Parts: sequence; structure tokens; C-alpha cells
Amino acid sequence: MIYDIIGDIHGHADKLIGLLEKLGYRHQGQYYQPPANHQAIFVGDFIDRGPAQLQTLQIVFDMIDAGVALAVMGNHEYNAIAYATAHPDGGYCRPHTDRNTHQHQAFLAEAPFGSATHTYWLQRMYELPLWLDLPDLQVVHACWDNDAQKTLTTHLSANNCLNPRTVIASSTADSAPYHAIENLLKGIEVALPAGMVLTDGQIIRHRTRVKWWLENWQTLPLAAAAQLGANTMLHPAADNQPMVITTPFRANNTKPTFIGHYWLTGTPTILSDSVVCTDYSAGGGGHLTAYQFDTDNPTLSDDKFVQYLGG
Repeated sequence: MIYDIIGDIHGHADKLIGLLEKLGYRHQGQYYQPPANHQAIFVGDFIDRGPAQLQTLQIVFDMIDAGVALAVMGNHEYNAIAYATAHPDGGYCRPHTDRNTHQHQAFLAEAPFGSATHTYWLQRMYELPLWLDLPDLQVVHACWDNDAQKTLTTHLSANNCLNPRTVIASSTADSAPYHAIENLLKGIEVALPAGMVLTDGQIIRHRTRVKWWLENWQTLPLAAAAQLGANTMLHPAADNQPMVITTPFRANNTKPTFIGHYWLTGTPTILSDSVVCTDYSAGGGGHLTAYQFDTDNPTLSDDKFVQYLGG
């Protein structure tokens, strides 16, 4: 079996169609049919940013419904659900701030808040598991964390899927479900040293994602351990800053593990001998990227990546 593991799409249906066709998928009837002995796996983040939100969702879920694809939830699907879930204490689990609404605007423009279309696609998003643990590989949006999975086990519906109670529980800052969702869907983060900030466009942050897939990340200088996106920078420069350890997390993946989320750029390369990221910034002008994992030849290598940029 060859699994075509496809990265974050963010509403760019044109890139998705182009990549599927490049991989040998052909549209037949209601869905894209894979080549013999292939199955697609999507790593989440189908929505926000791009110009074709509903078309992207339709392609993905038509393939899921036809049994030719699997998928996990991304943080943008989680955010969409939380944005629409009323909190018992008032407001919504994801507050309707200007920043949150702006980030979500591309989806809301096609599925107006509270409309039948909006309700339908939120229901479909609830069907996405937070992780997949298959015989030959593991898939999660941002970080494979067994402890986070154990924390959420009693909170989830069948097949590791969210329910409204879990969304409410995980929207409470510093709760165990909150931290578990953050780790799985956004990755491991640590506090920056005093006086240092991370800029992400116009946003200023005081924490940074780290390269959790590196076994010795806590012993590396901050510049080597921080996982910075294409538009993020540390100020001041962190060349000689020691790592600030605020978590004992160690990668505990026991199978080849596939993730998205990290807005990588450049020539695709595996992150470690057991972790592959397929997010190469398709939502920001980059290539939509897939990794073709062959269960008969499971050794990870850079020559298994396939990319599509489009016109």
C-alpha cells in the first residue's frame, strides 16, 4: 500500500486538484479515484486563507465518503468549531475578536456564520479524528504526544473525535484538555527568555514552537531548537541564547509519523528518521506537498515528496 499524505491546503482547491492529478488520481463520478494500491491521507487545515474553501472541503470529504481517503483535524478546523460553540459562561469557546474573525474570514465568507452551510460543514469537521494510529504509520496535525492522547481519551467520541463537551473543556486556559489539544494541533511551545519576542507579521509572541522531533532539542541553542515559520523572526537574534526548558517533552513516536502545520519552505526534506512534515506553505504561496509512503519500503527518504505549485 502507498499512502499519499497531503499537507495543509487552506482553501486552495486548485492546488489540491493539481496535486491529486499529478499523483495519478482521476475524477470519476463524485470523487477523485486513486491509482491502484494508493490511499490519500490529509493532515488537516483545509480551511481559511485561500479562495476556494467549500470546494476544498467538498473534494476532501467526497474522497473520505468514498473510502479512498483518511484525514485528521487541523487547528483551523478546531478553531472553526470553537468559534461557533457557545461557552456556558457566555460568549464563544473561541472569542469573536477582530483577530480571530479576520483569520477565519475566508471560510465565513463562503459559509456565513449560523447558515445551513456553516452548520453542515461544522458537523463534518466533527467527524475528523485528532490522530490516526495505523498499523504502518501515525498521523497528527502538529505533534505526536502519547500523554496528550491519554489525557483526552475519556473526553473524546468514537475514533478519537471531538464532541461539544470536549470543545468547551479544552477552551479553558491551563486545563489538561486545553494543553493536550494545544500540543496535538499546534505543537510544543516554550516561553522565550526575558526581553526576547517572536514577531509573526504584525503579531508579537512571547513563546516559540520547538523542533520536538529532535531527540536533544532541550540541549540545543534556542536558534537551533526554535521552529520558525517563513514570516517569523526572533528579536533580538538568538544565535547565542541557551534553550529555556519549560517542558520535559520527548518525542515518543514508535512508527513513521506524519504531520503538517509548520509552514516549511524550500526543498522538502524529512525532519528526522521517523518524522515527516508535508506542510510547505501552500496557504501562503508555496507548494502543496505530499509524501508517498510505501508500506513495503518504509524507510523515510527525501525522494518520496511530490509537490504542486500551480499557475
